[in-house]
Amino acid sequence: MRILLLIFPWLLCSSICHGYRFLALFPLNSYSHFLMFEQLIKGLIKKGHQIDVVSNFPLKKPYPNYTDIVSFTPPVTLTNSLTYEFLTKTLFGISPVFILAGMTGNDLCKYLALPKIQELVRNPPKDPPYDAVLMEVHGAQCFAVIPHLLNIPVIGVSSTMLLYPWLHKIIAQPHNVAFVPNNCITELTGSMNFWERLYNTVNTAYNNLLFNYLTSRQDEILKEHFGPNIPSVRELERKVALILVNSHIAVNIIQPTTPAVVDVGGLHVVDNDITLPPALEKWMNESRDGFIYLTFGSMVMIETFPLKFLDILYSSLSKIAPVRVLMKVPRPDKLPPGLPKNIYTSPWMPQIKVLKHPNIKGFITHSGLMSMQEALVCGVPMIGIPLFGDQFINIDMFVGKNIAIKLDLHTMTEKDMDEALNAILWNPIYIETARNLSRKFLDRPMSAIDTANYWIEYIVKYGSDALRSPAMDLYWWQIYLIDIAVFLLLCAITVIIVIRYFVRLLLQMINDNRNSSQTKKTN
Repeated sequence: MRILLLIFPWLLCSSICHGYRFLALFPLNSYSHFLMFEQLIKGLIKKGHQIDVVSNFPLKKPYPNYTDIVSFTPPVTLTNSLTYEFLTKTLFGISPVFILAGMTGNDLCKYLALPKIQELVRNPPKDPPYDAVLMEVHGAQCFAVIPHLLNIPVIGVSSTMLLYPWLHKIIAQPHNVAFVPNNCITELTGSMNFWERLYNTVNTAYNNLLFNYLTSRQDEILKEHFGPNIPSVRELERKVALILVNSHIAVNIIQPTTPAVVDVGGLHVVDNDITLPPALEKWMNESRDGFIYLTFGSMVMIETFPLKFLDILYSSLSKIAPVRVLMKVPRPDKLPPGLPKNIYTSPWMPQIKVLKHPNIKGFITHSGLMSMQEALVCGVPMIGIPLFGDQFINIDMFVGKNIAIKLDLHTMTEKDMDEALNAILWNPIYIETARNLSRKFLDRPMSAIDTANYWIEYIVKYGSDALRSPAMDLYWWQIYLIDIAVFLLLCAITVIIVIRYFVRLLLQMINDNRNSSQTKKTN
């Protein structure tokens, strides 16, 4: 026992002392995104690392080696606050590129002016110093100025299932638009006909140009706060050494990737030691005929949706009784009267524990990727009603795997909802497929967090160029072999001209010989 007491502090010290110190930059005010980032941070800490965090979501309870050094105060609180009116006026019908380049891009870069950020850059800690920066790659690549000034590697993290078009080039990731859809387009999947491939090609090129044009404003912000000699945001983003992507081949389109893109899909799915509210636990345990779980995520207020939509929900959900419905509603008192008796409402749900409950039969979701991956891990079939952003392509991916049904918020009828509910409740294909896909999703040589930790440590140990593609040193026309094609074309034209010249010369000589022979015969 005494030996163990003596050895334990040494083991603890060795695990901490041999760990790295990271700076995590996650300025986006979206808790659904931060779910992944928080679990990544905590997972790395369990591996012996120390992490300082810059975000909108400081921890409510202390966590060893997790330090919130800068906590932003966003102008708008998004958690449980997005109304249907806000969605229709702000998000519906607007190109995602404007939102990604503006709200989640240029607007976030203004945080670089904060005194705490400036102090962090000018006087970084030295006891120990930072070994690398973890940063979301979304629209605010301006934050790559911090690892540039600290002269340390930058590791990108993407919470989306597919990389946005403008992210491929920063690591020379092949982007074959013939079968890889642009996730700014809501209606395309991997199987595309000629016209869809044409649309995907043109739209992808347009999105890249538009995003680069809109985010060029970040260059001004960088020079304003860090001096005129600071590189452009396009140069800074090309210093990303690795991107961890919230994807997995079980669900995603199979596509070519560089080693600098690593799939860690489902990394955030962790069943924390959260105690279920006794009333909720009792309700779920007593739902012997099963229950459906319904939520529109951490931001959307479903109670603000049109009465016609809520009437469809009320009517369809009441018909499946004695199957019950668990409904996450930020403000249940704002729901219209007539809530069916088989529906239990609450402003908060421990989602993983709900989805893992043996009595759950299905999941009605807004098609947010985090929620859908949690349901996938638990083998629960889904009904998706996408609202905005990448939710459309998310549900299309899962529909393609036959574990989900898609409904259109604006055109769905009561009959559509009835048929979708009956399918996921009583058609065994959906539950069997969901369970099989869950096993496939979890079948990996290493867990998602172990995979992330391995490659992050790999970059720290061997440098920013350890996974760098040689394509990063080529121009676009070299990557697509335009110069080779032009050279071969010129060679072919030259050969044709030479052959044509000699053929004409030969024909001329033959013709001259004939004329000469005829002249001799005449004489």
